[in-house]
Amino acid sequence: MGKQPVRMKAVVYALSPFQQKIMPGLWKDLPSKIHHKVSENWISATLLLTPLVGTYAYVQTYLENEKLAHRY
Repeated sequence: MGKQPVRMKAVVYALSPFQQKIMPGLWKDLPSKIHHKVSENWISATLLLTPLVGTYAYVQTYLENEKLAHRY
């Protein structure tokens, strides 16, 4: 007795061009969601962004001073 192949049906998902509500919950009340995320995580965001901004500012100042030093 050999194995008999089983015929599988393929499921194809399609979205109607007339269907406009794809992800309504994602965009609903977006400003309050952003405010909630920022107010919850402001300490972490500050601790992440402060060294990055400081390093960038230092590099820009250093490069500008190096350019000015080569003038004379």
